[in-house]
Amino acid sequence: MSARVIELWAPRPDRVDIQWSPVAGPSVGAREPRREPMTPGGDGWWRWSLPAGVDAVDYAFVLDGEEPALPDPRSAWQPGSVHGPSRTVDTAAFGWGDVDWAGPRDGAGSLGGVFYELHVGTFTPEGTFDAAAAHLDHLAALGVDVVEVMPVAAFPTDRGWGYDGVALYAVQDSYGGPEAFARFVDACHARGLGVCLDVVQNHLGASGNYLSRFAPYFTEGHHTPWGAAVNLDDDGSPEVRRFLVENALRWLRDFHVDVLRLDAVHELKDDSPQHYLAELSAAVAALAAELGRPLDLVAESDLNDPMMVAPLADGGRGITAQWDDDVHHALHVTLTGETQGYYADFGGTGDGPERGPLGVLAKVLTHGFLHDGTYSSFRGSTWGKPVDRVGFDARRLLGYLQTHDQVGNRAAGERISALVADPGLQAAGAALYLLAPTTPMLFMGEEWAASTPWQFFTSFDEDWLADAVRDGRRAEFGSHGWASLEVPDPQDPATRDRSVLDWAEVAQGEHARMLRWYTDLVALRRRLVPPGPTRLADVAVTFDDDARWLVLRHAPGGAPAYAVAANLGGEPCQVPVADAGDVLLGWGDPERSDDGVRLPAASVAVLALG
Repeated sequence: MSARVIELWAPRPDRVDIQWSPVAGPSVGAREPRREPMTPGGDGWWRWSLPAGVDAVDYAFVLDGEEPALPDPRSAWQPGSVHGPSRTVDTAAFGWGDVDWAGPRDGAGSLGGVFYELHVGTFTPEGTFDAAAAHLDHLAALGVDVVEVMPVAAFPTDRGWGYDGVALYAVQDSYGGPEAFARFVDACHARGLGVCLDVVQNHLGASGNYLSRFAPYFTEGHHTPWGAAVNLDDDGSPEVRRFLVENALRWLRDFHVDVLRLDAVHELKDDSPQHYLAELSAAVAALAAELGRPLDLVAESDLNDPMMVAPLADGGRGITAQWDDDVHHALHVTLTGETQGYYADFGGTGDGPERGPLGVLAKVLTHGFLHDGTYSSFRGSTWGKPVDRVGFDARRLLGYLQTHDQVGNRAAGERISALVADPGLQAAGAALYLLAPTTPMLFMGEEWAASTPWQFFTSFDEDWLADAVRDGRRAEFGSHGWASLEVPDPQDPATRDRSVLDWAEVAQGEHARMLRWYTDLVALRRRLVPPGPTRLADVAVTFDDDARWLVLRHAPGGAPAYAVAANLGGEPCQVPVADAGDVLLGWGDPERSDDGVRLPAASVAVLALG
């Protein structure tokens, strides 16, 4: 859709009228909406041109004369509500200052860079893009390469995670709308920070989802946890696929975003000869060539299948990288001892090399996945496929200690810092994933062990939906052993308010110590892990499950080898590290010894080798 022409794909109605009014401004006062018929263009498409002298309009569609008028499925902005009129936006008029931006890491792309996941609505008390931009210098000083922004597609009212968006092309109004998002991206680029946007294409939220009134956007041929699947392979699917591809390209082209994080791609059900993800990958690669800067896709995938990131030429999906929850699960169980739910297998098998949690962690750090064709008790079947430790670029896996899912989908939203017995355990976990050959990602506030929880919150207007969410959360957590009274009410504004970061903590006591630790780790990563592909074959792990120590050794090609030695137990211990050299960084005053390093309880050291 150009700035002057509004186009709509709506094959279901026989007639479409557009109800519109000029956007009120200094020279244009508020006017009663006018209604005019749209012009059919064939294949279910309708068109309408803005009148001469009118630069922007608020508009909605009336299908076959039925009220109320509905917002545009491709709306660029929903000022005030996802149920109300859409507003035209001319993205070409944004005043960009990043004309020399070459992409993350001076054009090298996002692989191997440090990601930082944040939620605009709780990153600051104001919950806006402009307020978030005021803290970008903090991220630059931390050493972040890519700021990953949780979904901004318009969702109901003003509080939520963003995964119930219903206007996939629009920017959430309570965050500041499209111009504020453009300013945020521009401000990131000015500080050398790339931007990754989390996009949700596998479902729409329940409130404000009007797509089925227009066209077959969903199909009963497949189902997902949210109901009928997005239509990728049924009648009308070519236009639905086009709708989704153009949605993705719009963020990259019009808003200068560098990376897209694709939510739960395993729920994009598609039996077409060419899977939708392969089509999207090809389109993004073509746009990257056109723009002359790298554009990347990162998938959240539950499949543990390296074909997700294999090249299209090899029959893969062509995605740049994928989240690796096995890294999180292995670290979480090792550090906290929790083994409920999907953590069960990560506590160990009871015999063999993975008899305990450290054995499981060792496998994940050296093979990428725990479940790589092995039995998953949580799923009740074998799961995953093995990674080629020699030929696979380990940067294509994102490793992390926390994410919005793993924190927010706990009953009380506790961070790792609230769950470990000693801050040194978080320090050890951070060292293990930040100095691994995989691509690391932090969750906002992790770097200073924020004391604030991050809880699940919503603000639905519909009582039936609010009650369904409350009941669903309580039932889900009840099955994991949490009492229903422990689950905060998602609809209570206080639940969101508790989840807002407290920036005053950054300079305080143990919080400041943890921030220095993370900052030093990121700087050390830049020294120790060379740019370019990395290999899991270059990683070796030794451990003692009983004594609770573990050593990760990494010998990257063309660079000096190093080791991360961690004491995860409650007593000091001597950790054997062959060829141990100087202590490069330590938490808890480690002491170099003849055959390794002496570590206090709950501590970690990074050592040169050779």
